[in-house]
Amino acid sequence: MAKRDYYEVLGVSKTSTPDEIKKAYRQMAIKYHPDKNPGNKDAEEKFKEAAEAYDVLSNPDKKARYDQFGHNAPGGFGGATEFNMEDIFSQFGDIFGFGGGRFGGFSGFGGGGRRGEPVRRGSDVRIRVKVDLKDIANGVEKRLKVPVLGRCDACGGTGAKNPSSISVCSTCNGSGHVTKMANTIFGAMQSTTICPQCHGEGKRITEFCTACHGEGTVKKEENIVFKIPPGVSEGMQLNVSGKGNAARRGGINGDLLVMINEEKDEELIRDENDLIYSLYISIPQAVLGSTVEVPTVNGKAKIKIEPGTQSGKVLRLKSKGLPDINGYGMGDLLVYINVWTPQQLTKEEERLMESFSKSENFKPNPSKQDKNFFERLKNMFQ
Repeated sequence: MAKRDYYEVLGVSKTSTPDEIKKAYRQMAIKYHPDKNPGNKDAEEKFKEAAEAYDVLSNPDKKARYDQFGHNAPGGFGGATEFNMEDIFSQFGDIFGFGGGRFGGFSGFGGGGRRGEPVRRGSDVRIRVKVDLKDIANGVEKRLKVPVLGRCDACGGTGAKNPSSISVCSTCNGSGHVTKMANTIFGAMQSTTICPQCHGEGKRITEFCTACHGEGTVKKEENIVFKIPPGVSEGMQLNVSGKGNAARRGGINGDLLVMINEEKDEELIRDENDLIYSLYISIPQAVLGSTVEVPTVNGKAKIKIEPGTQSGKVLRLKSKGLPDINGYGMGDLLVYINVWTPQQLTKEEERLMESFSKSENFKPNPSKQDKNFFERLKNMFQ
């Protein structure tokens, strides 16, 4: 089943402010909250759908990519479509007034009992990658050394000198959270929050690892391989899941965010999915016609210059441009003809040109089609 538009899900528009988006999500979350709809699978799906929409539209970067590409954005949205109930309450708990905590005693999805702590996640790493037109046309695999925070090999990422240096937190008895009562929009309810002493780890370290000083991470250079799909453009961002920084003392890695930098081509100019090439031909070629080669992304192509070709004529080579990022066909190669006028002539060439100037065939006599072209050209600069 096709995904619904995220703006439609929350009942907002592209011009809605962050506060309006947050308010709309809160209303949807309250309406379909599991405590208000016990056992209702339809409400569960709408609750998750609203959280997924809010995750994207509340993030400026994700929102910009969604506005440009919709659900088919390259690299996806960093796991937005894989929410479970734990993710929703751990990420958006502040929406419900718990400051990041969770609803206690919740049993609508998963059978109740104590909820697990949110998984600690490392930060994202952002890099810029240069691509040329050939990379954009065909897609490319990149292999790069990227500086990241990696898991400490000395302690296995625990941050402790050895296993005996790790003890159970006495405040939460190893659970990683404490329980309290809170006044919410639903009245007085029991809630759980992260333990303030161990910060959700459920353990205390008495002696730190000397290699990472208790962080569980060290600076490394990782060899990372990823693919750039055909049709990317300047400023586009791709997500490489799990290739960012490691989390402090265990957890999951952040993502590698790849920003596309498009290198200028020496001959071809990009116009969205089309390519433009300025071809200069001589006066004899324009008068008599000729066959010439023009550059394409993947080599050369021969084109025929018809006799009497005028400067400014555009020849279109179908599907010789760039692929659409969403797979909607190929652009074209547009060849703009420029008739080159020599700036220096020999005496013999001057004599010949003077004789040609007396011929009626060399006097300008533009057709209606030629005039329309120049009229359109003139309008472009008004």
